[in-house]
Amino acid sequence: MKFSILVSEGPYTHEAADTAYNFTKAALEKGHEIFRIFFYHDGVNNGTRLATPPQDDRNIVNRWSTLAQEHDIDLVLCVAAAQRRGIADADEARRNGKDADNMAPGFRISGLGQLIEAGIEADRLITFGD
Repeated sequence: MKFSILVSEGPYTHEAADTAYNFTKAALEKGHEIFRIFFYHDGVNNGTRLATPPQDDRNIVNRWSTLAQEHDIDLVLCVAAAQRRGIADADEARRNGKDADNMAPGFRISGLGQLIEAGIEADRLITFGD
């Protein structure tokens, strides 16, 4: 089965990010395909490379980056939600006159059209968070 995932909650504030990650990992281990993971609302906070959890805690951002690299998964942050929360790749930072970017490896910024496409292309769109 081909899944797309929508994550609408940030890491460490809600179980949605952990649950989405664990679901994605389990689905891949069972041979399912992940078309795309779209991060929306506070979910875009899963894509900042500046998150620095304590050493004895899980690093949710790094988990997503590693999973994307190992399985060639498309991790997309909603551009509007990311801008509102101060998350930018190099192009967005430059376009908005910012002096730095903070996008974690494996993530990219795009619009809601990517969420619509994810829902169309997948057999199931699974939502984690509000």
